[in-house]
Amino acid sequence: MKEYKVITPKIGFRSRVKNFEEELNKYAREGWVINHVAQGWASVILERDKNR
Repeated sequence: MKEYKVITPKIGFRSRVKNFEEELNKYAREGWVINHVAQGWASVILERDKNR
């Protein structure tokens, strides 16, 4: 069974890309993988196995 998480990048002018990259890496360490990216990176859907 799969579980999903929707995240949106935090809006900020300084280091926005770097902060979002760090957030994605944090979720990757928890076993999440990117399933879908909405147009313009408005939101990202992550997926992982629920029974891991």
